[in-house]
Amino acid sequence: MNMFKSTLIAAALVATGFAGTASAATANTNFQVRINITESCAFSTTGASDVDFGDKARSSAGNADTTGTLVVNCTQGTPFNIGLNAGTYVGATVSTRRMSNGSNSIPYNLYRDSNRSQNWGNTISNDTQAGTGTGANQNITVYGRVAGGAAVNVPAGVYTDTIQATITY
Repeated sequence: MNMFKSTLIAAALVATGFAGTASAATANTNFQVRINITESCAFSTTGASDVDFGDKARSSAGNADTTGTLVVNCTQGTPFNIGLNAGTYVGATVSTRRMSNGSNSIPYNLYRDSNRSQNWGNTISNDTQAGTGTGANQNITVYGRVAGGAAVNVPAGVYTDTIQATITY
């Protein structure tokens, strides 16, 4: 009878999965999945162009008007301001820019509008170009003007300046 009981108990243990093995235990924990999307803005050289006034006859009347293009890509919904500095000519300001060739110089202006009435400087909320990012490249036009007449009564040659554009976002 004892043997019968032992066999019966062993069979019951095997049938229920307790013979020689321990039951599986579990433990739980939680963790977060996270990403921090930051705002960003950058200038692109693709599609950008310089402000090139081309050729102008010495002392000729009439303004030389032209445009250039900045290409900006800012995160969708990101507000930004683009400022332009005074250039490299010593003593120039954002409203009295000058291109130079040696010791000779020619005054010129850069504007935010096609009427050339809104000077483009670098003081936010005063003379910068405001916009909002779309997540794609945006073309921003720079309007330039060199006055004719006495402003271009200088020796022949190539006159240049370098402007730094800055995005604040």
